[in-house]
Amino acid sequence: MCDFKNALKAKIKSVIDMWQEEGIYAISFFVYSNECYEYNGFSNVVNFAISYNTESDCPEAGEYDEERWNYAFWRQDEVPIIYTDEKNPLTDLLFEWYKECGLENIGFESEDVYDENCNYIGKGPIGHYELLSVVSEIASELQNEGFISKKFGRKLPIIIHGLEYAWFDIEATKRGNPNGEADTFLKACKELGISE
Repeated sequence: MCDFKNALKAKIKSVIDMWQEEGIYAISFFVYSNECYEYNGFSNVVNFAISYNTESDCPEAGEYDEERWNYAFWRQDEVPIIYTDEKNPLTDLLFEWYKECGLENIGFESEDVYDENCNYIGKGPIGHYELLSVVSEIASELQNEGFISKKFGRKLPIIIHGLEYAWFDIEATKRGNPNGEADTFLKACKELGISE
């Protein structure tokens, strides 16, 4: 049995441990699928990268401003963790984990993913939501274990998202920040019309 979750968590912690920049106010766990991402003969495979934003990146932004919370405004200087542009151990382990979970047709997404009001109700291509759920569990553990607050000297939100803030990204962010760490982000999403 592969130990995908613990290997992923260890990699995330090792990357965050290296961050030294001042003024970090939020951490990004970027989970994104794209039809161009191919791996092991599958396309539309999910990638995962982490990064952060700092106060100096948005000096004029208010507490709930889009510039502060929308990833499109961030520097987007990600560290790839699971990626498809070359063979790597964590992506191989992800596919091994998919197999253990009984997931097939990785990257496939049904066309029936919108409700009668044209709202997206899908969970992304096969493999996306499953990885998102593991990433959310890891974020929650990092918060509950005090890893984030010890590293940065205060609580920081871990925002779990793709290019758009889909319903499942908001759900994952809530689960990944169990002690209210992401409350300001979630309020900003509501004010900006990103979530219900």
